[in-house]
Parts: sequence; C-alpha cells; structure tokens
Amino acid sequence: MWYVLAAKKNAEIVYGFSRDMEPGEVRTALRNGTIGNCLNHIPVHKDDLFYVEAGTVHAIGAGVLLAEIQENSNITYRLYDYDREDRNGKKRELHIEKALQAARLSSSNKPRQPLRTLRYRKGCASELLCRCKYFQVERLLLNTEIHRALTGYQTGANSFHALLCTEGCGVLFGEGFMLNFFKGDCIFVPADSIPLKLHGRAQLLDVSC
Repeated sequence: MWYVLAAKKNAEIVYGFSRDMEPGEVRTALRNGTIGNCLNHIPVHKDDLFYVEAGTVHAIGAGVLLAEIQENSNITYRLYDYDREDRNGKKRELHIEKALQAARLSSSNKPRQPLRTLRYRKGCASELLCRCKYFQVERLLLNTEIHRALTGYQTGANSFHALLCTEGCGVLFGEGFMLNFFKGDCIFVPADSIPLKLHGRAQLLDVSC
C-alpha cells in the first residue's frame, strides 16, 4: 500500500500495464527503451492512497514522497531502472526473466481513489485506509489542543502496532513514562499494550497485522 505524503506538480506513479502484453513484447520494449509507453502513468496528489497488488508492475516517479506498507517480503524483481548508473558507471542488476514469471502482464485498470469516511471521537478522527490479509492501516488525525481529556490508545492481543507520524507532533503517555514524537518518527507498540494516551496535533498512520 502506498500513501502519498507529498507530491510536486505533475508528479506520478507507474501502476501496471496500459494494455495486455506478451513476454516477448515486454522484452522488446525493454531493449528499445520504450517500456514506459506500455505502462499506466497515474497523476498523484498529497493524501492519495494506492493498494498495489502482488504482481503489479509499479514505480515511484520523481517528486513523490510516500509511505509504503507491505507484507514481510524481501523479494524485488527489477524490470527496468531508467539506465541509471552509480558513481562507478555501473547499472543496477535487472531480473527480467524472474520478473516476467511473477508479473501480471494483462492490462490494469487505472486506480481510483476510494471513498473514505472519517469517524470522530474526542480529540481524534480516524479512517480505515486499507485492510488485507497481510496488514491493516488506519489514518489518525490527532487534535487534543482544545480538549482537556487526552485520546486513549491501546492495542489488542492479535498484533503489535506501528504508529508513523506523517504530520505535526505530539506525546504518547503511559504508566510512568512519556514519549515525544515528531514528523517522521515511528513508534512500535507491542500487542496487548497497557492503556496509553495521545496528546498533540498530528497525523499518524496506524499499522497492524
């Protein structure tokens, strides 16, 4: 899952093929440097959300800053790397044949932004961004500045949570401790946590398994 944190004007991502492809066509397009003409180029804006299914050819364009949430996997097959070279003039390794075996070569529908609904409680609003068999992601909009009561937070027994602060700052309170957090910080909260409190003005991604 990709959640766009910032995007410059005309920024875009690549999301799947624009038409049905055969492996031989992909190889030819890679040799000719025309693979970009075969792919969907999707304009992006701040707070856009994309669920990228396994097998979908995808890439992040210039000027895009995003948070990526994924299942526990260390496998990436690189089809194309824009002929970039490192400081020693070497190009990164490609994995064309393995990628062709794993990739979805049929055309992909251009993704549309899903309908999102905010749920409000004192000091905080939340919305479900994505739920699949590997993870769940909610967005929390914390604003306790005008409330005397802080917002409660506690994890269940089934999963740890990771709280990624994408905007603003705040404080996490627990029994006998307090933890300040700022934009870019990520807090690991164990499963079945003690009751906690959140205070501040911030946006967080709440990730669980």
